Amino acid sequence: MRSGIIPLLLGCVAFFNTHATILNVPASFSTIQSAINASSNGDTVAVSPGTYYENLNFRGKNILLTSLYYLSSDTSYLVSTIINGSIPADPDSASCVIFNSGEDSTAILQGFTITGGSGTKWLDIHGAGTYREGGGILVELSSPTIRHNIITNNSATNITGVVGAGGGGLRVGDGNPGIYNNVISFNQGRYGAGIVLNYTGCKISNNIIFSNTGGENFNGGSGIWIYNNLGTTPKIIENNTIIYNNSSLPGGTGGVSVWAANSVLIRNNIIWGNLPGPQVKTISSTPLVEYCDVEGGYSGTGNIDLYPDFIPENYYLSDNSICVDSGDPATAYNDPEDPQDPGHALFPSKGLLRNDIGAYGGPNASLFPIFQIVTAIPENEPETTVHAFPNPFSSETTIKNRYNLKNVTIKLYNVFGIEVKKVNNISGQEVKIQRDNLPAGIYLVTLIRDNQIVAKGKLIISD
Repeated sequence: MRSGIIPLLLGCVAFFNTHATILNVPASFSTIQSAINASSNGDTVAVSPGTYYENLNFRGKNILLTSLYYLSSDTSYLVSTIINGSIPADPDSASCVIFNSGEDSTAILQGFTITGGSGTKWLDIHGAGTYREGGGILVELSSPTIRHNIITNNSATNITGVVGAGGGGLRVGDGNPGIYNNVISFNQGRYGAGIVLNYTGCKISNNIIFSNTGGENFNGGSGIWIYNNLGTTPKIIENNTIIYNNSSLPGGTGGVSVWAANSVLIRNNIIWGNLPGPQVKTISSTPLVEYCDVEGGYSGTGNIDLYPDFIPENYYLSDNSICVDSGDPATAYNDPEDPQDPGHALFPSKGLLRNDIGAYGGPNASLFPIFQIVTAIPENEPETTVHAFPNPFSSETTIKNRYNLKNVTIKLYNVFGIEVKKVNNISGQEVKIQRDNLPAGIYLVTLIRDNQIVAKGKLIISD
């Protein structure tokens, strides 16, 4: 089945050396790519806030490409500095960022919103054909560091002239990258809508991976899709929150798919609310799953099956969450210590120093930009749930007003808590909702009457 690929088309602290140069965009270079081209190993390309319609290739440069986040760790720069890959010069080379020239861990991508990419057409080096992959980021034969980014609303779904399309957020093959502290959301792919790991090693740590959709092919794996091995190089998936991803494939999984892959370690993760279950699907594989909160349960040391108890902002854990202080007890996995309160964890970690399961636990825990989130609707409250059909939908759905209430307003919110659609004065038993220009993903829908929410639910928009 799927295997590694090579291109058809070639394309929070900075590291410095004594000869390093800072190349400023747009002050000194009008485009990010022109600054990359002018850089040398060890340089920093520093990008000021703005939207840059570019499709970038590191071209073998082991440099730090960063927003101004590198100066002060101000997470607002992740939101205000945008690489938008929606206007590629060639539609077959439409990833937002490509690493494919042997870049190592000192090639760092940091501090951006990465959006609008639709993947790159590549030829499989293991003989499986041609694929379109890596909507947001594509990594091949390279081992970069990808940290502190928002990777959102990218896609790899176009199968015209290719065997398959996947890795809507990121696609990694034949390398050993580090992927840390990213928000990976609302991406689409026919497999691995969030992340594809293909014949590769990796370390994936402290990411929030949610609301990625698609998963029609190759067992889904809409959160993370793993296939085969790069020798004995391990795939370490540690302290991530992998939630509410959706695969449309019956018998697939919206969570993590591990297929014919060895040396897979899944530790200290929340894997919850992904549809369909099971949350971790294995095919000819036996991953080691430990100290994880897995909906439906999973055999392994320290695993639990209890609702994580998020609070409604950034998927932070509540103080009473079962995931607080429930990760691997080895001191190597401890949360950062609060210098003002010795023996207790530094926010956003909670409780004592033992690892918190999920993205806010472990030694690499850090803050994300503020965003509101869409959580699951409790199954024991059917009377408050909005009913819509079809759901998922691509162009139009019908919402039922089961109570036939008068003067109801319908509001849709995206994952950042921003109102994106409003329909006023609904009085009938049903109303049609048009997608219009909304991107694919999961939305919170509410029915409001007299300034009170009378029903709520989730809508899933797919392409």
